[in-house]
Amino acid sequence: MAAQRKHLVKDFNRHITCYLCRGYLIKPTTVTECLHTFCKSCIVQHFEESNECPQCGIQVHETNPLEMLRLDKTLEEIIFKLVPGLREKEEQREIDFWRKTKSKSNGEDSPRSKKPRLDDYDDEQERGGDYHRSDPQIAICLDCLRSNGQSGDSTVKGLMKKFIRCSTRVTVGTIKKFLCLKLKLPSSYELDVLCNGEIMGKDHTLEFIYRTRWRLQGDSAYPMVLEYRPRIDFG
Repeated sequence: MAAQRKHLVKDFNRHITCYLCRGYLIKPTTVTECLHTFCKSCIVQHFEESNECPQCGIQVHETNPLEMLRLDKTLEEIIFKLVPGLREKEEQREIDFWRKTKSKSNGEDSPRSKKPRLDDYDDEQERGGDYHRSDPQIAICLDCLRSNGQSGDSTVKGLMKKFIRCSTRVTVGTIKKFLCLKLKLPSSYELDVLCNGEIMGKDHTLEFIYRTRWRLQGDSAYPMVLEYRPRIDFG
């Protein structure tokens, strides 16, 4: 029986290994434009530098190829059944990673944290679950507000990846924390987040902003654009 399984795995190896890392597919993720499948972390990292499929070279998306990725749970279960011990190895690796991360970050969110977070498709930032994944999702563009072609503050710059998709329940307060993290700003740094030129409150959800500020003012384009800038004290 063991020999038969080993032979079966060998026959299927080319279907269950990643084109990029050559290892077994971990969290197999398929590009919907061409149906090629890679490890989630491998393809996300690749799309940080290119918007083309690494295997066939087609352009996946003009601006945000991450929108064209789909996790293949069925294939994941097949791989775990074909390769004994792989599931346990990956679960232990994830536990070890978060144990190390938690000790370094002085008690930040653990894998079981229930706080809403941006789904930026970063495999290393998943907390062992997909919180809000079943919620309605919204695509937004986070744009640095510029005046006369210049940024309002040299310390606040544009994001390298300004298009993201997240839960409609995410609040402006969470967006501000995300911006501070990505822009390497102190957590106490004050930012304004605006929609159509109006400053949004920290407790406003993205769904509320879309319904009351973006859609109703005629800006039906997608994604919704939120601008950010250093906080202005009107005294």
